[in-house]
Amino acid sequence: MTRQGPGPGPGPGPGPSLVALPRLLIRHELRLLASLWLWAVRRTHGAVAGGSVFGYARGQGAMMSGFAFVCVVESVMMSLLLRDWPTVHHVVLVLDVYTVVIVIGLHAASVVRPHVVDPAAGTLRIRRAVHVDVRIPLERIATVRRELRATHERADGELDLAVGSQTSVTVELAEPVAHVSFFGRRREVRVVRCHADDPGAFVRAVDLAREGHAVP
Repeated sequence: MTRQGPGPGPGPGPGPSLVALPRLLIRHELRLLASLWLWAVRRTHGAVAGGSVFGYARGQGAMMSGFAFVCVVESVMMSLLLRDWPTVHHVVLVLDVYTVVIVIGLHAASVVRPHVVDPAAGTLRIRRAVHVDVRIPLERIATVRRELRATHERADGELDLAVGSQTSVTVELAEPVAHVSFFGRRREVRVVRCHADDPGAFVRAVDLAREGHAVP
């Protein structure tokens, strides 16, 4: 989970306690299941009137489909191997089916939780599934540009949200925002790289919103 911070602050904090970890995991699973429902009814999470949404899931569709197919094949094979041990077979079958649901839920979350440009609120919302949700005030953006990258090295003050191992948009900030990871670690970032299915349209919409114009 991520949120906007007020400005520079301390470095990464400690991870979650053993008490908080189960709560985080349960919330994560519930959000994935909610994303499946939104996907089924063709609704988008976070869309706002007067704003624009930009998907980023197209680049991972084939990979996630392949992963789900492998999980299904594995489930069938395990069912055959464990057919003489019904108790174990039922337990493994439930786990396998749930794994397939979670894999599909991860892709669904990417589809229904796109990036959002919201001129009325003055924010750019950059997301990746249910794991990352960064709200960047438009006035803090120094530059936004198309930039295709296939390799990313971890660096202080940079957040890389690759999809299909690549990013296509780079957002540089005049002032940092806080990124809080899934496990609660907080760090300040001045550069955010993400992927968009249509990076040109995404960059144009951000520039228009920064200039105070309506976005298409």
